[in-house]
Amino acid sequence: MKKPVIAGFSAAALALAGLTATFPAAADEGVRSLRGADTAAEDQAPEQKVQLGKKPGLQKTVTRSFKQQPPLIPHATDNFDEITLEENQCLSCHDEANYKKKKSPLIGKSHMQLKDGKPTKTVDKTRHFCIQCHVPQFDAAPLVENTFQPVSAKGR
Repeated sequence: MKKPVIAGFSAAALALAGLTATFPAAADEGVRSLRGADTAAEDQAPEQKVQLGKKPGLQKTVTRSFKQQPPLIPHATDNFDEITLEENQCLSCHDEANYKKKKSPLIGKSHMQLKDGKPTKTVDKTRHFCIQCHVPQFDAAPLVENTFQPVSAKGR
């Protein structure tokens, strides 16, 4: 039963060898880069964009463009600490214990539930890394042409 498989594999290898012999080698034509002739030139980093918004609490919230869109971060985040398993600086303003004192929006109730819907006293681990869904705004031109139109307030 194994002989046809080996024979089939050998036949395929011979056919492949025959096909490669009929095409000229890449070295004969010369290898060309998709970036152009000068592949030794270093890539230029794009200019660094500045986040819109400054200190938290000074900006209005950003209007959402579609249903179920995570709220956008209206303030700069470049001076915030990195979010780690032990620390999340976002929660120092947006969790249930601090949001009223800081006059900031409370995190969504969905962030205080396990996947099965059971409520928790702390932010669920799957919702701990805020910037996975919530993003700050930058003053940057679109990378590609975009005809997206946000939904109207009536359509929400």
